[in-house]
Amino acid sequence: MSSSAAVQRRFDLAAMGDAATRRQRRVGNEDDDDDDEEEDDQGSEAWGRAYADERSWEDLQEDESGLLRPIDTKALAYAQYRRRLLQKCAASATSSIQKGLIRYLYLIIDLSRAASVTDYRPSRMVAVAKCAEIFIREFFDQNPLSHMGIVTIKDGVAHQLTEIGGSPESQIRALMGKLECSGDASLQNALELVHGYLSHIPSYGHREVLFLYSALNTCDPGDIMETIQKCKKAKIRCSLIGLSAEFFICKHLCEETGGSYTVALDESHFKELFLEHAPPLPAIAEYATANLIKMGFPQRGAEGVIAICSCHKDVKIGGGYTCPRCKARVCELPSECRICGLTLVSSPHLARSYHHLFPVTPFNEVSSAVPFKVSQKFAQTCYSCQQSFVSHGSKSTPHVSCPKCNQAFCLDCDIYIHESLHNCPGCESRPGSTT
Repeated sequence: MSSSAAVQRRFDLAAMGDAATRRQRRVGNEDDDDDDEEEDDQGSEAWGRAYADERSWEDLQEDESGLLRPIDTKALAYAQYRRRLLQKCAASATSSIQKGLIRYLYLIIDLSRAASVTDYRPSRMVAVAKCAEIFIREFFDQNPLSHMGIVTIKDGVAHQLTEIGGSPESQIRALMGKLECSGDASLQNALELVHGYLSHIPSYGHREVLFLYSALNTCDPGDIMETIQKCKKAKIRCSLIGLSAEFFICKHLCEETGGSYTVALDESHFKELFLEHAPPLPAIAEYATANLIKMGFPQRGAEGVIAICSCHKDVKIGGGYTCPRCKARVCELPSECRICGLTLVSSPHLARSYHHLFPVTPFNEVSSAVPFKVSQKFAQTCYSCQQSFVSHGSKSTPHVSCPKCNQAFCLDCDIYIHESLHNCPGCESRPGSTT
């Protein structure tokens, strides 16, 4: 081979190497571009998911001039409170209503695969669990003499998560530890389970069942109509809150047993519907029987004393309460003595049930359109918290007044008086008033 031919071959090899290198670089650049595009797509999808989860468009509303303004959540919450208060008062004014102060409620939660749907943030199961925790605390605060148990439905089977009792903390702790979704839901199995427990409740107790139902079907082993009639005969009131849509068998169940059937539109509506079941409901006429109930007021056990708890059959040191009839030890109040069957309560429990029998009269709204100069002859501060009603403009801030004592209160104190205090400070401070 001549020298010129060798040189030409080296040039050809170098050109081939350069072409291969350029192809590799071009392929590498294309891969990098594809990776960048995938990362951009993933980033945009993540941003879209975060934006959809926040639902920030729901926090805006259109004003009279067509501009978008943020929703006044405080005013919205107060409007919902006033609507609930006026509805309760209107129902009480129409007839003499008997309230069920001693309630035995089973909360039945649907944990089938339908509870994993993400139309509620982050899922139906999580939204139900959060609201259930709030409801359980509110239930025992509004019903100090009542008891509650929790049942879950999944895989076509109903499971008793907690026994019926009077401790909110034990109920919440058990619920939060068993949040798993699987299988189908079964209304009939849940009704059969709670019927077996509630049928033994004394006649003075109001038997109630509240379903939180996510599914649109029910997988039942038999005739559910017979089970509904059994619950009706046992005077068990069944109510249901649906998280998806209305369907016939749920409506039929509630109509037959005297309960209520509602379907939630979103998370806030679901919470509102859920908390409506916390206060004592008007008793059904044929279920309401007046009875004299024997109750015992146990004493608190001394610290350091060793005793066997009749509730858990376990040895405990200190604490607990001693039954005044048989001297057995129980852990919590209210409860029923496992030895002699006496209902055990404390005096604060009876005192806290009083406000449901004699509720505070709804306050009258004072219009904020009254000019400040005209309103000067009225109260300028809240009678309870001393907050001023004077605004920066020429109008006074919205407030209410008691129709009995004519004292003025701000909106926050109005809610506190009717939902927590249950006594009007103006009426209670008048000379000669009795509590």
